[in-house]
Amino acid sequence: MVETLYAMGTTGGGGQGGNALVSMLPIILIIAIMYLLILRPQAKKQKERQRMLDAVKKGDEVVTSGGIHGKVVGVKNDDKELIIKVDDNVKLTVDRAAIANIIRSA
Repeated sequence: MVETLYAMGTTGGGGQGGNALVSMLPIILIIAIMYLLILRPQAKKQKERQRMLDAVKKGDEVVTSGGIHGKVVGVKNDDKELIIKVDDNVKLTVDRAAIANIIRSA
């Protein structure tokens, strides 16, 4: 009985040779779809955010990621930190990366 089953399995009854590219096609399609739907838009958003952060200048009204509203009055440490005036006699130093949004441009 076992010899009969073994003989049936080894005598070319399956036809599973096929083309390697056809068997890899679903994986290639999944990777392509992930790139188009997830990775590409994320990279686009990241570039747009970097352009926004690079455009922040003195006089702009900004909101930090912590929700603090203020006006940029200066720049420190090779444009890495911004001095934000929150109220009269109140100035904060924040990282440029902490800026979430520009409300009004100077």
